[in-house]
Order: sequence, then C-alpha cells, then structure tokens
Amino acid sequence: MKSDLSQANWFKSSRSAGGKDCVEVAFLGRSGVGVRDSKDPGGPALVFSGEQWDRFLDSGVWR
Repeated sequence: MKSDLSQANWFKSSRSAGGKDCVEVAFLGRSGVGVRDSKDPGGPALVFSGEQWDRFLDSGVWR
C-alpha cells in the first residue's frame, strides 16, 4: 500500500542528538504513522499501522 505523505506534518524525535541524525515522525490518522530520516526528507519513508506503532513503542527498543 502506498500512502500520500505530501501533506504530512513531520516532527523530529524528542531524543534527537542536537538536531542531527534525526528520525522524523508524522501521524497520518487512519493511515498510521510515517517515519523518515530527517537528512533525506524527500527520500523514502516507512509507514506503520497504528497497531504496529503501538507495539514498537511498547517494546522499549527505541530507548
């Protein structure tokens, strides 16, 4: 499935190291959650369902 991310409101992770090497996230409503590399905003993005994103956050691997 391809998602239209042209109107996505991206924001950087609160755990970004001084604004470099950041991950950006966009909440896409019913489409899920988008994740991209801030150094390449026009590049590819991953899109996860809400359930997948919740499992990721609950896993704690991002800490």
